[in-house]
Amino acid sequence: MTDAQPSSFPLNRRTLLGGAAIAALGAAGIGGFLFTENRIGPWRLTARGLVDRLQDTAGGSFPGCRRNHAKGVAVAGYFESNGNGVELSKASVFRAGRYRLDGRFSLAGGNPHMPDVPTAPRGLGLRLFLPGREEWRMAMINVPVFLDATAQDFYDRTLAFAPDPATGKPDPAVMKRHIETHPKTAAALGIIEQGAPAPTFATSAFFGLNAFQFTNGDGNTVPVRWRLEPDGPPPATGPAGGDSALFDGLVADLERAPLRWRLVVVVAEPGDPTDDATRMWPSDRRAVHVGTVVLDRVATESAGNVQDVNFDPLVLPNGIEPSDDPLLQARSAVYSESYRRRAGESKPFGAVVVKEV
Repeated sequence: MTDAQPSSFPLNRRTLLGGAAIAALGAAGIGGFLFTENRIGPWRLTARGLVDRLQDTAGGSFPGCRRNHAKGVAVAGYFESNGNGVELSKASVFRAGRYRLDGRFSLAGGNPHMPDVPTAPRGLGLRLFLPGREEWRMAMINVPVFLDATAQDFYDRTLAFAPDPATGKPDPAVMKRHIETHPKTAAALGIIEQGAPAPTFATSAFFGLNAFQFTNGDGNTVPVRWRLEPDGPPPATGPAGGDSALFDGLVADLERAPLRWRLVVVVAEPGDPTDDATRMWPSDRRAVHVGTVVLDRVATESAGNVQDVNFDPLVLPNGIEPSDDPLLQARSAVYSESYRRRAGESKPFGAVVVKEV
């Protein structure tokens, strides 16, 4: 698959439904345009304003919860580094060895009690604990591109894809007009819809979306992206039923055996875009397997694990730096605003209760 964009895009029912399903992708990569106080256009577009918008579309008030990806479950395990990443980055995480981690699987949306929709974006946040009290935090989703390239595009899409108060669903005509006038969004939808979502969390790949900069011990810097690829045969559990089918299946899988993903770092070549998360890099770019994420524990989300963790993608170890992708600063600002709000609210008991599975 290359980053070439089609000259036209068929706006069929599947496209529109797919667009509606991933409208909640917003907080997974907000648009680097949404600094806390930056003025954009004739109004002030801020992290506060965007989080307000996410709350408006959540279908209710859910104090103490994340304003997006509210439904989730805590996991823990380790990263087994194979040493291959040392060539690319001096970050300690790439030295051969085992590094403790915790994390969180989630579904996009602000309602922690929403039914598990198979087409809803799935999130995986990880926090790796490294020597010298460093951390590496990652916030990934199960699609390889973001839908918007600019602040205006994102703002317009949140309006165009918002549920109509009269029906409770997005207006297909409004969505169609937006997609027709935003070719980058249309192209990103085309990429996402080339493959159906994996049936379970365990069989899903997860993508970092944004480009970063790796600097090695010799001072050489290269742009990279990363992804997690399921490692090994799929678990035997298969999809479960009910409103928490995806999470119930994940818990059953983890209680049976550890789950594994290969961490693959893709190295850019000159000319590859590092500031546009709607575009993929060509499929022939060098991909380096740098280690394996192993998850072996699952628990109801609580103050004792990751409930209060902000999976800010700018928490990086020495040797990894942000690229010029403006989404990164925006994601950090929005995550911070979401955390600030829920930190001052009473904490709910996790909606996915592991002991009841």
